[in-house]
Amino acid sequence: MDKDIILTEEGLEEVKQELNNLINVVRPEVIAELVEARAQGDLSENADYDAARNRQAEVEARIKELETMISRAKIISSDVKTSEVKIGNTVLFKNIKINKQMEIKIVGAIEADPFEGKISNESPLAKAMLGKKVKDIIEVRELKEPYKIEILTIK
Repeated sequence: MDKDIILTEEGLEEVKQELNNLINVVRPEVIAELVEARAQGDLSENADYDAARNRQAEVEARIKELETMISRAKIISSDVKTSEVKIGNTVLFKNIKINKQMEIKIVGAIEADPFEGKISNESPLAKAMLGKKVKDIIEVRELKEPYKIEILTIK
């Protein structure tokens, strides 16, 4: 059975924009490259033709991947106010061991980008937070040693 792909509304929009760009901009460029490479003559020794065919295969595979992603998307709203941590929430928490506050947004694996403060719902930190409330102190178990955090706010 196919697994749902968890996306925020913003994430779904980004996927749709990428798909639109691939179909309406990149695909026609690749077709033009193929036509130009074919015009060069002997296809058996034509490196430009081989490169264009490879690029076409990559573009078509990505289009198929994005279409599948959209068809299996489960949209989570990031506007819902909640007293418990859920996917789509932004959570301010304190790492008790190092006494440092951090803020992360819990998103689906496809949208995860730690450099933007977006972590996957499948990460150890997010798994530990899901379902917890403000002021809860949680132990996060990672590969190394566990650490404790306190949830300060949920948005």
